[in-house]
Amino acid sequence: MFERFTRPARETVVHAQTVGREFRHTGIGSQHLLLSLLATPSVAQRVLVGAGADEATLAPVVRDSAGPAADAAALRELGIDVDDVRRRAEESFGPGALDGEPRRRRFFGGTGPGHLPFDSTGRETLTDALRVAISLRHGYIGTEHLLLAILDHPEGPAVRALRAAGVDLDRETATGLVLAEIRRST
Repeated sequence: MFERFTRPARETVVHAQTVGREFRHTGIGSQHLLLSLLATPSVAQRVLVGAGADEATLAPVVRDSAGPAADAAALRELGIDVDDVRRRAEESFGPGALDGEPRRRRFFGGTGPGHLPFDSTGRETLTDALRVAISLRHGYIGTEHLLLAILDHPEGPAVRALRAAGVDLDRETATGLVLAEIRRST
């Protein structure tokens, strides 16, 4: 499927990995792909910027959508004090014992920065992007297809992040903007 991705769409997927690692998230979801769409010059970026989205506002929303902040809140509800756990770990193992980039074993030994897997929303976005491209009779998968696939799930983490960042962009409006951008660029 990735052979059908345009260069900007591939760059978006690669950048989503970087975003997930920087935010110390355990997987790549639609919200990481959304933030990466804003970072990649493309049709989707122009549509998102035109709708009022910007990286500076969206990044903290995506960062806090999963990972340490969200995990701490969930653990607090279970009666677990994350700050106390961190303090005890640092007493036993030294300062910053719980910090650091996720590491995975490499095939030939050693460790290196891990490749983050796509979570269900990330996988669904990639699959739906193919479906969107086929429905528009496009022989490629571009950033515009990724954006429309994201917007097909109004209760998904990416659309929730958009709303939290003050951006109201629905699928129908985005489709019109995408088609106008495609006509303009051809």
